[in-house]
Amino acid sequence: MKNPKETMSKMNPSKREFLKKLGALGAGTGLFAASPLASCDSPKKSVATDAGIPKEKFKVTFLQTTDVHCQIHPHDELYWEDGQTAFKKAGGYANLHTFIQEERAKSEYSFLMDTGDMFQGSMLSVKTEGKAIVPILNAMSYDLYLPGNWEVVYNKGPMQQLMGALHGSKVCANMYHDLGDGKRGELIFPPYFIWTVNGVKFGFVGYNDHLIPKRQSPGYSEGIIFTKPEENLAYYVDVLKNQEQCAFVGILSHTGLSQEIALSNNPACEGVDYIFGADTHERVRKPIQGKYAKVVQPGAFGSFLGKLVLEIDNGKIVGDEYALLDIPADKIKGSDRIAKIIDGVEAPYLEEISEVVGYSTIPLYRYFVIENPIDTMVTDALRWNMPDVDFVLSNGFRFCPPLVTPDQTGNIPITRGFIYDMLPVDSIVRRGEVTGQQLWDWMEKELNNVFAEDASKRFGGWVIKFNGMDVRFHAFGEENKRVESIMVKGAPLEMNKTYSISACEREGDPADVVCRMNNVKNVKNLDLTLHDVMLNYLAENSPVTPSPREAAVALDAPATLLTQVSGVDYEFR
Repeated sequence: MKNPKETMSKMNPSKREFLKKLGALGAGTGLFAASPLASCDSPKKSVATDAGIPKEKFKVTFLQTTDVHCQIHPHDELYWEDGQTAFKKAGGYANLHTFIQEERAKSEYSFLMDTGDMFQGSMLSVKTEGKAIVPILNAMSYDLYLPGNWEVVYNKGPMQQLMGALHGSKVCANMYHDLGDGKRGELIFPPYFIWTVNGVKFGFVGYNDHLIPKRQSPGYSEGIIFTKPEENLAYYVDVLKNQEQCAFVGILSHTGLSQEIALSNNPACEGVDYIFGADTHERVRKPIQGKYAKVVQPGAFGSFLGKLVLEIDNGKIVGDEYALLDIPADKIKGSDRIAKIIDGVEAPYLEEISEVVGYSTIPLYRYFVIENPIDTMVTDALRWNMPDVDFVLSNGFRFCPPLVTPDQTGNIPITRGFIYDMLPVDSIVRRGEVTGQQLWDWMEKELNNVFAEDASKRFGGWVIKFNGMDVRFHAFGEENKRVESIMVKGAPLEMNKTYSISACEREGDPADVVCRMNNVKNVKNLDLTLHDVMLNYLAENSPVTPSPREAAVALDAPATLLTQVSGVDYEFR
């Protein structure tokens, strides 16, 4: 590959000046990113060698963040230590940038990537439809991005514009333009990326979760066709390994640790060295060895940084070392440059974001698979607003960092911004009627989404949340036979009885669908949103104490279960 500086020096002055101006224009406006040709390219990036002489022995460092969910400031974080929860301050893009720059300074060659969920998860992101996050990410100097499952939240066009506005390259091999009538168009993003150092190639292919239209509101991803990674993975591995002669092949994946482990054992993954995972916010401190590849995942919210160091000798990988690094907010001096950018984009919204709307007497978090204080507070609020409904439902969300720091009142302030952290999508509340049999069958399906023996069938979320209903189940039982009992308002579920339910509307769902439950009768959208529900409840009931009440109990797993993953050497901490 020609040295770009060399090429420029040989041009005549007028042409060289024109290209410099055009480059500046494109960088400032996103002009090139908007080009329809951009999605067809498979970009490559080379690192110049010392004095033009390639090294035979060197090390490369790959740094990974993921699932930051627009948590731009240091925040409370939960850790699992000695069998109990512990809370510390972590993250914040300014701190993360300082930490990354220090790591890059220690590295011979380094490559920084983010594997998705960059634009959803906070009030600032919602108010600006993700645009406020773009200058922060660009200042972080990422080399490569993968879109995550929530990148579609503002719909296809805005997703393309947000991703296109990022200076780093993008990669995803399973998101296609939907041409209508079941016809699949071109890939929206380049399928793979190659980084070259000292003549040695490192290839990356990217995959987003193919279940996005089912997991998120279907309307978000309208115009996009998703396919399973195994449909074309072997092809791209062959391209990278045999055609491009890459010494290393990595997958950037936003499919969840369970599905990533399943993929690492799939023959389609043969030839892959590492899967850099995302989506389920798992903290993999020691790579999980599959049959064909190692799997890692670096937590969430900017609280951690994944670091893989490869040792190269004569074009071959002779060693690899992985570490999950914590980002302790109280031990790092944040980058002034990043802090200034954050202050600028947040200033117009800061007063509203910081408004206190209620208090909690206990720490709020959402880390356990089965029940958590945040979700208890949400379902309590739904129930309080609709006392006549038999039971209410809330999705098994993962995002939202903990909130544990009290103010001068001695209680923990809940801000309007935190309402968005918990529930970034202010969905309309919907109610309807179902039979007991419908409810039982639906609960079996929801539990299988979380605990399916076949890891490739697991969704990225956790157990559905509810109030007014009590469920006893076997998490690791047989499919369609997990539920032991269901009680509604203290009485055993009757299969032929009709029950009233309430949950949020999902954009794009048919009128008879409530919380992924089909054929719901007498469905009605209320003049009430999830944020209305929370604000009404907190205004009348603060301070609240949303202690989980064991509405959902696994008979074969602890209430403190922190991961869906089993059968491998992994512990969340």
